[in-house]
Amino acid sequence: MFWELIATVFAGIGGAGIALLLRKITKQTAPKWLVPVFAGATMLGFQIQGEYDWYDHQTSLLPEGVVVVKAVQEEAPWRPWSYVFPQTLRFIAADVENSAKNKIDPNLVLVDLYFFERRHMAKRVPQIVDCVQGARTDFTQSFTASPDSKQPSTSTWYPLESDDLLLKAVCSNQT
Repeated sequence: MFWELIATVFAGIGGAGIALLLRKITKQTAPKWLVPVFAGATMLGFQIQGEYDWYDHQTSLLPEGVVVVKAVQEEAPWRPWSYVFPQTLRFIAADVENSAKNKIDPNLVLVDLYFFERRHMAKRVPQIVDCVQGARTDFTQSFTASPDSKQPSTSTWYPLESDDLLLKAVCSNQT
C-alpha cells in the first residue's frame, strides 16, 4: 500500500507537469487552476485504474491448479462509476491441485480455500467438501463425520448448490 501511495503521488506530479507544459505551450494563457485539476484528476484516475486492474492482476499470479470459485463485485456510493462498472474487490480461490480425498470416506475431499481482498493479506481456510451430499464444512482437529453419517457430527455442514463452482472444481478433480 505504501508503494501505491508513492505511485499515486508521482502520477499527480506527472499530471501537474502536463498542465504546466500546456501553460508553457499557450504562453501562460491557459488558466493556473489547470495544474491542480490535472494533478488531482490524474491521481484519481490512477487509483480507479488500480481498483479495476487488481482482480485481473491477482488472478494472473495464482499458481497452476488454483481455481477462482467465487468473485464478489461491489458497488459503492463513494465510487459512483462502480454502479455502471462494478468492481471485483474480493474473491475466493480453491487449491484444487493439492486437494486430497479422505482415505476412509472417498466422498470427502480436503481443500484449501484462499480468501483475497483488496489491500488485505490473503487468508487460507481448510475446508472439507462432501461430493455426494453437496456440502462443505471447516476442517478442524475435532472433525468427526460427514453430514449423512449416523453418528452426531461436531461440524456444521453448509449445503452447496449443484452448480457451485467449488463443488464442480473439487469433485471433478477427484474423479
